Amino acid sequence: MYPLAPAQETLVAKARDLARTVVAAHAAEVDEEARFPVEAMQALAENGFYGLLVPESLGGLGGDLVLLAAVLDELAQTCASTAMIFMMHNSGVHCYLADPVKFEAILRDCAAGRHLSTLAFSESGSRSHFWAPVSQAVSENEGVRLSAMKSWVTSAGIADGIVASCNAPDGSGASVYLVAKDDPGLTISGGWSSLGMRGNQSNPMELADVPLDDATRLIGEAGKGADIMLGKALPVFLVCQGAIGIGIAEACVEATRAHLTGQGFAYTGTKLADLPNLRATLARMRLETDKARAYLVAVLQKLASNDPEAMRHALALKDSSSETAVAVSDLAMRCCGGAAFSKHLGLERPFRDARAAIVMAPTTDHLREFTGRLLVGMPLFG
Repeated sequence: MYPLAPAQETLVAKARDLARTVVAAHAAEVDEEARFPVEAMQALAENGFYGLLVPESLGGLGGDLVLLAAVLDELAQTCASTAMIFMMHNSGVHCYLADPVKFEAILRDCAAGRHLSTLAFSESGSRSHFWAPVSQAVSENEGVRLSAMKSWVTSAGIADGIVASCNAPDGSGASVYLVAKDDPGLTISGGWSSLGMRGNQSNPMELADVPLDDATRLIGEAGKGADIMLGKALPVFLVCQGAIGIGIAEACVEATRAHLTGQGFAYTGTKLADLPNLRATLARMRLETDKARAYLVAVLQKLASNDPEAMRHALALKDSSSETAVAVSDLAMRCCGGAAFSKHLGLERPFRDARAAIVMAPTTDHLREFTGRLLVGMPLFG
């Protein structure tokens, strides 16, 4: 399991309790109605989890990626939509931490549960190539005006802060800005209706001539947005995706175990668990989930020690966990038979949710290409 300090164990236990009570109580309804998990996010905010990565000096929990992964693992076991929203929030918070002095007030608001963040990197013109924005900021006074069509922005219209990318006015590279949900020119230009992760409200977002002041909104340096996107947001994003995939797989393992031990054949008096082929499938599910979680822990250790191979493994992490979630959820459906096809068994939702990560940028295909390039000594992009 996760190498947690005693104080972190206490926080994970609190998150587990919230997941199994508040989050679980509304998860099916959130999925059914494709609505934002208001109750779950409010509970996380009120219990200080919006400030999980915020330093204690700014009122936060002072947590690290290990704590974040452990908390997300618990959340994803009951509601992957809630976990996805929380993942994007922390990815945004980690960007604010690139300049904690400039964004001190916002970080304090996160710690107090008053600020929900998200990312807006992907664009309709570059699709899943999130690292290559096509939008171009235009210089104005001491800042810029930004027009862009952002696709699939989690918590769109709900998040207080949107960490958005664009091309710098001078064409020197990407820049990253903090956009507020009440900025003039910001609109939600679509609705969210999806196969899985139905509660995360990943709506398209249009920015039309939005004014942004460099002194208060520019994150990092103009033209060096890659440092923020790839250096601050991406590692958190990948670790979080790893934890979410594992949490989904864990939910499938537990639902399958409960079904095999609780149901049987009335005419023979035997349980489903008495069938060796079903036990073997459950064992395989357990092993694959444990392997994925062990790899996540190993990657976390590499990131913490600044291992030179850490980024390669972080890129492979999303591949590992998301494909594990898909494989384990598929095994669960096959193992539990017709009962798994209905909603009462608790497998149908994680089966759908598991498919989201494999097509979410960076996709599994992209990750394997990136990993392959690193393995043969090629630059990541080029």
